[in-house]
Order: sequence, then structure tokens, then C-alpha cells
Amino acid sequence: MDRGLVPRVAPFAAFILLLALQPALAGVVDPRWVTIARGLVAAVLLAVFWSAYCELREGPKATPVQWMVAIAVGAAIAVLWLALDAGWAHMGGGGPGFIPLRADGTRDPLLLALRLFGFVLVVPLMEELFWRSFLMRWIDRRDFLSVDPRATSLLAVGLSSVVFALEHDAWAAGLVAGLAYGTIYRWTGNLRTAIVSHAVSNALLGGWIIENNDWSVW
Repeated sequence: MDRGLVPRVAPFAAFILLLALQPALAGVVDPRWVTIARGLVAAVLLAVFWSAYCELREGPKATPVQWMVAIAVGAAIAVLWLALDAGWAHMGGGGPGFIPLRADGTRDPLLLALRLFGFVLVVPLMEELFWRSFLMRWIDRRDFLSVDPRATSLLAVGLSSVVFALEHDAWAAGLVAGLAYGTIYRWTGNLRTAIVSHAVSNALLGGWIIENNDWSVW
């Protein structure tokens, strides 16, 4: 197996495996801690493979305008994610989401902090390494590390975004988000801009969720 593939796929694969096992573990472990474990396991694997992520250290330097656009797009995606709440924009019936409350109804600071850590810091890094740096470029060429992200095809941006959308219950918002982050990466050639844009989206969503006690979005 390609050395470049494993570091970018393993954290995401472990995350998805724990997600798939969560229903089976529900009777044994508090599902909230399985959700927390997904982020922590992915974070550990990202740390293990950190030296392999050359795209985080190399590539063109983003301009101030590009950074501002990436941040603005991230904020717009957060708004769009909340706005696209119609039934047709979701694949499932939804659920209670991640509820970081104690038995007495008060918020559990540890659960909140760990959930935000995974949601805002780990997921954007893990997903951008997998969906954009790996899959988007791999669609164009199996030797994906040799592909300049600025030269990726629109087909690759589109296909990777469609699959990214299918990972989310909110598929319509996920599709737009995937196209947005992929376009930012293709425009700047700098994966960090896509990661920051994604992190801004998740940070704003996390803040809204906590402020409004609407845990179903999680």
C-alpha cells in the first residue's frame, strides 16, 4: 500500500469504524463516550503520522486575501448548515445528537470540552487530509502526492464533494461545504486554508449549538 495513503486514510477509517460500531456498543458504553473516543483516536493517529503530512508544511503561501476568503466561506457554511434544515436536505430522521448534560440537567464541562476538541480541531484536520488532500487528488492520479492541488480537475472536486456529502445526514449542506472547501484548496494550493475554513464552520456551529442548547445538530 502506498506510504502516502495510510497516514491520510487511517485516522478517518478509525473514526468511521467507531461510528459504525456505536449502535452495537450502546448497551455497553455511554454513546457519548464513543463519540469522544472517535475524536481522541483520530487525534492520536494524526499525531503518530504527523511527519508524513508534507502538505501542511509545503506548497504555496496563501495571501491575506485568500485567508480572509477562507474564513468568510467557513462562516457562510456554518450559516448555511443551519439554514438547510428542511426534510429533503437530510438523509435520516435525525436524532437527539450529542447531549453533554449531567443527570441533573446541568452541562458537563468535560464532555463539552472533549466534544469541541474533536469537532473543531480534530475533524477539520482529519477530513481535509482525507477528502481533499488524498481523495480529491487521487481521483485524478493514483500517485496523488505528485498532483498540484491547483491543477486538480473540476470532476475530482465534484466527485469528492458528493462522497463527502454522503458521509453526513445533512447531505445538502455537506455537498455545498465539500465544494467550498475543495474549491478553496484548489484555488490556494494550500491545504491549511481549507482546514481553517472547515474549522471556522465547526467552531461557529459548536458555539451556536451550545448557545441554543440544540444538541441535535451534533
